[in-house]
Amino acid sequence: MQTTISISQGSALDMARIPTRSVDLIVTSPPYPMIGMWDEVFAGQDQRIREHLDLKRGREAYALMHKLLDRAWGECDRVLRPGGIVCINIGDATRTIDKDFKLYSNHSRVLRFFLDQGYAALPDILWRKQTNAPNKFMGSGMLPVGAYVTFEHEYILILRKGKRREFLSESEKGLRRESAFFWEERNVWFSDIWQDIKGTSQGLLDRKTRDRSGAFPFELAYRLICMFSVKGDRVLDPFAGTGTTLVAALASARTGLGVESDPQLVELGQEVIKESPRFAKTYIRNRLQKHHEFVARRIQEKGPLKHTNIHYGFPVMTAQERELLLNEITKLHQEEKGRFSISYDREPGVCLSEETGDRSG
Repeated sequence: MQTTISISQGSALDMARIPTRSVDLIVTSPPYPMIGMWDEVFAGQDQRIREHLDLKRGREAYALMHKLLDRAWGECDRVLRPGGIVCINIGDATRTIDKDFKLYSNHSRVLRFFLDQGYAALPDILWRKQTNAPNKFMGSGMLPVGAYVTFEHEYILILRKGKRREFLSESEKGLRRESAFFWEERNVWFSDIWQDIKGTSQGLLDRKTRDRSGAFPFELAYRLICMFSVKGDRVLDPFAGTGTTLVAALASARTGLGVESDPQLVELGQEVIKESPRFAKTYIRNRLQKHHEFVARRIQEKGPLKHTNIHYGFPVMTAQERELLLNEITKLHQEEKGRFSISYDREPGVCLSEETGDRSG
């Protein structure tokens, strides 16, 4: 099994090199309008934004920032196949302009764009980051009415283009079955509030780089890719940053395509991809180990499970998990600058002993 991963310099506003209706899933996190660290990113594309901010016209600056994002979302709509899914991690902004504190609702503005294009909104996810200390507050502190709620969550918007995707051929159905997730993972992943993912790099980036790029955690991208695509699907990140989505695509045996306007982040993203196979292998083996630990607890509490995975030989909760297979990377080859070919093992790379939990393979 083979896929490709590529990251290139370019603008999310113009992805003409990507063919129309060639992408199965989009997972991204754009610059957030009205968050100070991204002011210059927006102002560099429309000088009127800087003028409005200087004149303390927050509403006007916010509107222009989203008009720029609308162009990127329009390109995403063009390249996405019917039945494809868009997952957008975005936070609302709180900001004081001219001594007036208010919230700028980014998630509702992005959602409105896609609804206007006829997309179906699926239940969204609140990612509770818990980045603020519990004793922090804004506004007048303990005095009404000028105190403000501490903001500790971001949205993951999930939207579908047209009707639900169908898997018609036997090969399509087979890949879908292999791409299954564990029952216990499903119970966590498909909750509408994610509290177990922290705002950390999980070994991919240092803190300074993560803060500069606004990168989200690997686990966030990996979950979304597993939830809304199958092996071999083409996953796009139009705001690729340092390539977190692409590493998640690589780890889950999907094809990954990233576009990033900052040349320094593109260079860094290429280095991250080169170094990612070892990280991906460890992550997959940890995922299998967690399942083994779940099975051991479940058997102890409830008795034997009814189903067995045909590849690993360990128990699983449902028949839909019987063909689940996590492919480990056997080779990463750089074909050209920014483009890599990935080969995967078609056999299980690790087996877990039901009795001892030991690893072999």
